[in-house]
Amino acid sequence: MTTQKKLMTNWRWWLCSLLFVATTVNYLDRQVLSLTYEEFIKPEFHWTDAHYGTITSFFSIFYAIACLFAGKFVDWMGTKKGYLIAIGVWSAGACMHAACGWATSLITGQDVIALRGVEVASNVALAISTTSVYLFLLCRGILALGEAGNFPAAIKVTAEYFPKKDRAFATSIFNAGASVGALAAPLAIPPLASALGWEWAFIIIGALGFIWMFFWQFMYDKPENSKHVNAAELEYIHQDDAAEAAEKAAAAEAAKSEPSISLAKSFTYRQTWAFIVGKFFTDGVWWFFLFWAPSYFSNQFNAPATSFLGQALIFTLYAIVTVVSIGGGYLPKIFVEKKGMDPYAGRMRAMLIFAFFPLCALLAQPLGVHFNSPWWPAVLIGLAAAGHQAWSANLFSTIGDMFPKSTIATITGIGAMAGGVGSMIIQKVAGNLFTFAEAQGAAFSFLGFEGKPAGYFIVFCFCGIAYLLAWCIMKALVPVYKPINK
Repeated sequence: MTTQKKLMTNWRWWLCSLLFVATTVNYLDRQVLSLTYEEFIKPEFHWTDAHYGTITSFFSIFYAIACLFAGKFVDWMGTKKGYLIAIGVWSAGACMHAACGWATSLITGQDVIALRGVEVASNVALAISTTSVYLFLLCRGILALGEAGNFPAAIKVTAEYFPKKDRAFATSIFNAGASVGALAAPLAIPPLASALGWEWAFIIIGALGFIWMFFWQFMYDKPENSKHVNAAELEYIHQDDAAEAAEKAAAAEAAKSEPSISLAKSFTYRQTWAFIVGKFFTDGVWWFFLFWAPSYFSNQFNAPATSFLGQALIFTLYAIVTVVSIGGGYLPKIFVEKKGMDPYAGRMRAMLIFAFFPLCALLAQPLGVHFNSPWWPAVLIGLAAAGHQAWSANLFSTIGDMFPKSTIATITGIGAMAGGVGSMIIQKVAGNLFTFAEAQGAAFSFLGFEGKPAGYFIVFCFCGIAYLLAWCIMKALVPVYKPINK
């Protein structure tokens, strides 16, 4: 056994690295709009927070609908082709945003350079804002359609290449691409937009996905067919399937003919609903911070994304996320290997611990305003978001614990749909709430805050308690480890 370990290839970790890069690009593409919104998009197209909330909520609901079918699509097309198509579509959609200014100018008859100079609240400004919103909705829809395939495909690769005890850790590594993408975004996107124009920020970041496709085409094959995976690594990958080679071969043969659970039947399992609840209540929290943090720092503390302070705040926030969340997949491994718990019980205990991290969001607004410093919210939101990433890594891994491999991508897609619906609600409510609160001023108050700051605090309060609420419902639905036996 020692000899086998020494001779074992580690191709699975190279593929995990590729999944990490794909997830990083995925979140970079999402961040371009939020980091160009306040200083470039909003004044050029005469948007309000309600417009921005509409666009981010549409992205969320369209992403949710696409996720419902994305997992089934990946299962049907196969991991290799499914992932290629997904990233190709979202990269094209990302690049298309750059044409929205030109198309708005063409449709409204206004010179593209003069869009900002149109009189505020005029009929022309209304035409520009309305037209541009619909154009951005189209581009966000295409982006969402492709991005819906990322996590179902990545989770499927993880299940194919890692034994159960390593899946949460592998998932936490590639899932950290979300925070790394968000970490790199403030350092790359505002400077690109300032130097070349916001259009080039969309084009350059979007083109990264096409480069990734080249590497995926030549690096991925199923473990059994990969020339980079030797027998020792293959045995390690399939250690959960059988103890001996003959049993493994029989299991692999059975897996080829094993029918997937139908989409409709998936909803009859409590395990599916537990995953739905975990995603519905918490995904919107992450996306709220992703979409609104740059705007929050700009409005509340006069720290726009193009300023050094604004970039430092966003960078610090996601640096905390990256460092803290990377241990999210390792904690349940300690519970399983050191405490002798089954994988599901270990993950649920870890998730309960991580569910307390978002409570930090409750203090972000009060401390930031009291000390008149944006660094308090940056650190506290960073800890809350780190809790989300650690929570998410373990939540995804519960699918592999409960469901057969042939259905993993389908269940992942269903959960992602639920997360998208939850995000749609919080984005739309937040956008309308911020616009309303700003217009009301001192007439709108909540726990000592007035106007738009009161609106921020209301949303932060929900973000803080969402994870504990989700964990309690999940535990009630699936109290103990209970895999699906078809």
